[in-house]
Amino acid sequence: MDTRAVARGFAGRMIGHRNALAGKADDALRVQFALHQAGSALDDQQDAVRKAAGNALGHWEGANSEQFERRSDRLARQIRMTASVSAQAEKVVAGASSALVTGHTAAQRLVDEYVTKAAALLDAGVASGSQAALMKAVAAAADLEPRYTRESVRNVRQVKAELDEAKRRLKALEREIETDGIADPRAARRGGGVTKPAGAKAGKIVSAARGEIGTRESPPGSNRNPYGPTTFWCSSFATAMWRRAGVDIPVLPFTGDVYRWGQRHGKAYGNGNLKDDVRPGDVLLFGTGPQSPSTSKHIGIVEKVDGGTVTLIEGNSGDQVRRNTHQLSGTKFYGGVHP
Repeated sequence: MDTRAVARGFAGRMIGHRNALAGKADDALRVQFALHQAGSALDDQQDAVRKAAGNALGHWEGANSEQFERRSDRLARQIRMTASVSAQAEKVVAGASSALVTGHTAAQRLVDEYVTKAAALLDAGVASGSQAALMKAVAAAADLEPRYTRESVRNVRQVKAELDEAKRRLKALEREIETDGIADPRAARRGGGVTKPAGAKAGKIVSAARGEIGTRESPPGSNRNPYGPTTFWCSSFATAMWRRAGVDIPVLPFTGDVYRWGQRHGKAYGNGNLKDDVRPGDVLLFGTGPQSPSTSKHIGIVEKVDGGTVTLIEGNSGDQVRRNTHQLSGTKFYGGVHP
């Protein structure tokens, strides 16, 4: 009797778990490698954009040169954002790969341990020369299997939970670079993690704001910025982006003035029903009211709404333009304004 073959027959479910985890681990490693290559290629492309722009600017002067420089800088920032998302995705997949490899190792250990113990029981039964003893050994080996299989199932469930979390994080990153929710009929559902649709003007606002991500005040800490006067400039940035999209609003350095502009034009809303009111392209106001800088503290352009969270593109956030995600809460925001 090939006792190890019999033992492996009893361990069929555990072996299935091990094989499934091995296949998924191989897939995850291939994805991780592909993302690494994509990120490297995007970094190389960004360097190429900078070099080509520098060569062209060396031969140009005047307004055309300035416009070209702005456009090339914007393209470089967009490539940088995509490369950053690719790098984040690579880290997520690397974590999933690690969980799969660890799970596969645990599954292999359980199979090996069970087969060794079960084969030893069967060997003892065969060596006894007694049919009754052999049957008793077979029964003991069969009885031993459920305990190991339960541990194998727990191991698979733990790996699955980690993979589900990785999937959630990858979906969020996918939305960063693929799904705007701007004028997209597929995003017409409200809630459920899908941004509400908005019009062409909102799309222009969000696109303009995205193109400025990474722009810094110069020098750091000086409040010197390209959007308005040398002062706190989150509001200057927001109103400048609106103006680029065709909104008839002056550059307003004080956030409370943006809310008052919205009140005068029938576009302002309070914080009582933010989940229904907020749309991409809007601005949201931080604080308790528009009365003064101590009550109206900050402002950001809405990029997308995802259930109970909102992603804003904010000027003067850590001395630069950057993307931040917040809970869509009436204690954080006192209201918003449609463009």
